[in-house]
Amino acid sequence: METLTTKQKIFKSPVTKIMLALLVFMTVVIIGQQIASKLLVLTPLDKDYRNLLKGLLVSSACVFSYILFFKKYDKRIITEFATKGIIKNISLGILISFVLQSLTILVMYINGYYTILNINPVSFIIIPFTIMFTVAIIEEILVRGIIFRILEEKLGSYIALTISSVLFGVFHLANPHCTLLSTICIITAGFLFGAAFIYSRNLWLPIAIHFAWNFTQSGIFGAITSGNEKTNSLLESKIQGPEIITGGEFGPEGSIQAIVFCGLATILFLILIHKQNKIIKPYWKR
Repeated sequence: METLTTKQKIFKSPVTKIMLALLVFMTVVIIGQQIASKLLVLTPLDKDYRNLLKGLLVSSACVFSYILFFKKYDKRIITEFATKGIIKNISLGILISFVLQSLTILVMYINGYYTILNINPVSFIIIPFTIMFTVAIIEEILVRGIIFRILEEKLGSYIALTISSVLFGVFHLANPHCTLLSTICIITAGFLFGAAFIYSRNLWLPIAIHFAWNFTQSGIFGAITSGNEKTNSLLESKIQGPEIITGGEFGPEGSIQAIVFCGLATILFLILIHKQNKIIKPYWKR
């Protein structure tokens, strides 16, 4: 009986739950990408549309694997991907990031560091849309859905928010052209995405914010995102100026104004969260 109790404690511990969830989830991502690639290459579809379908298939597999895993593991209804309010959460998330990214670019434009060279066909947004949509779902499930949410159950909202946001920044250290400023901005974005999850208790809102931030930056304004190579975009642009304002080769999200705007949005979310009493206390204070 004591052995069974010990096993149950280990099985239900946050560390075990996080490790198993990450293992299952990453297995689904890797295998899903391989299967989708091999199947879609057999179709007559254009490469861009194959990538779009691949992203949708992998993203769907990620969502369903998350729901199935925690439904079985926690024996509960999975509300993080509830369809109730999904349109509201996605619309709000897209609006928030479009405004934040537009303000970031506006600071560059006013200072003469951002110039529009050409307006491309709408079809040019397919690649960045596919990439950013898939990345947002994978990263938000990993960091907010698994790491943050499980840590929050024991450590409370603020400690879990800090740990998950710092880890989010650490995960991006391997990105090309990473700087101290860009790392601070990624950590700040982590706080924003985490606060959005606490506010909505739904992963659709942080996914939408994350997706729209990256997509608006690369797919609309034609800027580099997280140090990666430029993708096709609606606006072909030239960005040139001091790194503290332009973000340099990491992209505008590595700029000082991006940190300020994301920080202000996070504070606003936290104010609303406190007003609605949605903060979870650490287990030792309950």
